[in-house]
Amino acid sequence: MAAHQFAIMNKTPKEGEIYDDYEPEKYDLIAVDDDLIQPILSEFNTVNCFSHTVDFPCNGLVYAGITLIPPDSVCGMINIIDGAGGFGDLKSLLMKAKDENKFIIHYGL
Repeated sequence: MAAHQFAIMNKTPKEGEIYDDYEPEKYDLIAVDDDLIQPILSEFNTVNCFSHTVDFPCNGLVYAGITLIPPDSVCGMINIIDGAGGFGDLKSLLMKAKDENKFIIHYGL
């Protein structure tokens, strides 16, 4: 089964830093099945994010790449998944990131 992976970033990404590599050893990743993401993927387009670097803003998740979700967009992510089944672990991760004012990294398919 294909899955998206999410984690809280230990440090705030800076301009010029590029996140192009899959580095699971750096993060405590949680997996969310693509079957859950697919039906609400377009809803994430309302959330301001970054594609691979904070130098490249985008809307929503980079489906087949790396998304950096800033702290001010975490509530938008929570609102999208709230009430949908199967997102318990992701919601907990997002709530923790919100409380700690941290970025989330998303590894797409």
